[in-house]
Amino acid sequence: MRFPIFKSKVEEATQSFNLMTPEGRQAYFEAKAGPGIEKLREYLKENTFVAYLLGKKNSGKGTYSKMFAEVIAPNRVEHFSIGDMIRGVDEELADPGRKKELMNFLEKEYRGWASLPEITSALEKRNTRTLLPTELILALVKREIGRREKKALFIDGFPRGMDQISYSLFFRDLIGYREDPDIFILIDLPEAVIDERIKYRRVCPECQTPRNLKLHTTKEVGYDEKKKEFYLICDNTGCPASAAGGQGAKMISKEGDESGIKPIRERLDMDAELMQKAISLHGIPKIILRNAVPVEGAEKIVDDYEITPEYSYEWDEKNKKVKVIEKPWIIKDDEGVPSYSLLPPPVLLSLIKQMVEILHL
Repeated sequence: MRFPIFKSKVEEATQSFNLMTPEGRQAYFEAKAGPGIEKLREYLKENTFVAYLLGKKNSGKGTYSKMFAEVIAPNRVEHFSIGDMIRGVDEELADPGRKKELMNFLEKEYRGWASLPEITSALEKRNTRTLLPTELILALVKREIGRREKKALFIDGFPRGMDQISYSLFFRDLIGYREDPDIFILIDLPEAVIDERIKYRRVCPECQTPRNLKLHTTKEVGYDEKKKEFYLICDNTGCPASAAGGQGAKMISKEGDESGIKPIRERLDMDAELMQKAISLHGIPKIILRNAVPVEGAEKIVDDYEITPEYSYEWDEKNKKVKVIEKPWIIKDDEGVPSYSLLPPPVLLSLIKQMVEILHL
């Protein structure tokens, strides 16, 4: 599956923007898609939509939907993660009172082939490889939607299996969004991007702030002279380690991250199959997002500041200081073509412009 390349470079926007700050992103989007943004804001005053986010694990589904809300209308757009919902159900099952309320709801709303005791067992014994019955997911989502004010929804995590594709086509009827358009948003990015996002990610052991040694560095970087290893120092001002004015905690990698995408190979293959199936469906509009552009000819397609930077480090022995080196991140796409990985804003720019077209604004 070869996704089309979106040109984010526009003649009208000649200045550079800091895409790492909310203010810089707002200025960027207003410069490159101002009229479209105004149309979407006006639309969302009275209308909503349901968008299903489809992409491989770590493809940025949550990032794009949350940034869309940030740029367009924070009070009218919501990101809804099926995974977060299920984790919330886990907490309910651990509390006797809340578990009883959940069971009472399912007795009234759940319709499926598995019995309620079997469903309860599936919830309590599930693992990341086991998909819960679609009928259960539908009932739980219906409950979750009922708790929320009616807003435009980005649903992350559904459809998850091949059988759920057909369910999603009628999903808006089940959740009360009968008059609103539903849309598939398909996100494509090279597996090399996912691999390095996993291998180099770091987290603060004190506050759980995430960063990436190669792709999202911190203000301060340390060096272990014995191990000859560079490490990130947490720069979250709210971190307990730096609350008293001291240095932030040394960020660490999670167990298994060094294996990259190997442990999730089966999941990635399933996600690819799911997207291939979804893109061939008729009757539902599709937004196609692509994270990478070929290096050759990239200067005509994107601006330099839209390319994801890669960070490497050198140890200055004389001054006992880490030197940070920044350059454009080049990876090979799934067909072996040297490519630049893009920052989220230019990908979201494509989403905004396609959304305006699909909604006929």
